Amino acid sequence: MSRVQLALNVSDLDAAIEFYSKLFATTPAKVRPGYANFAVDEPPLKLVLIEGHGEPGTLNHLGVEVASTDDVATAQARLTGEGLACATEEQVACCYAVQDKVWVDGPDKEPWEIYTVLGDVEMAAGELRTVEPVEDALCCSAAPESEARCC
Repeated sequence: MSRVQLALNVSDLDAAIEFYSKLFATTPAKVRPGYANFAVDEPPLKLVLIEGHGEPGTLNHLGVEVASTDDVATAQARLTGEGLACATEEQVACCYAVQDKVWVDGPDKEPWEIYTVLGDVEMAAGELRTVEPVEDALCCSAAPESEARCC
C-alpha cells in the first residue's frame, strides 16, 4: 500500500503528538527525541513531526511511502523519463529508519521523496539522518538541491 507523507516542523513535539493523536484517532507508530511519526490508515497518511528544524508550523518535506525498493526504482525511472531531475539514496539512515529513496523537487523547490522503509535504526541524539544533503551522491548533475531534503 502506498500512502502520502507529510512532514511538519513543530515547536513542541508533545503538544503536536497530543493534537494529531486526537485528530487521526491513533497513536504514533514511532517516537524518538525530537521526532514522531504516525502511520494513519484512514486516510492513508504517514505524518512525520520534526521538532526544532525549520520554522514551526511549516512544511519540512513531502513524500510517498511505497512497499518496496522495486517501487522506488520504478518511480525513479518514471520521473527521469518525464525529464525531472532526481537524486537517489540507497540504504540511507534517515528519520530512525533505513530507507531506499528518490528525491525530486516541485516547481517551488518543495522536496518530495518516494521511499521505502527497510528497517528501524537508532540515531544519535538530535540526528535525523547520517548524510547531509550537500554530501549526498546525486544521480545526475541537475539533481534537486533543496535545503530541506530529508528531515
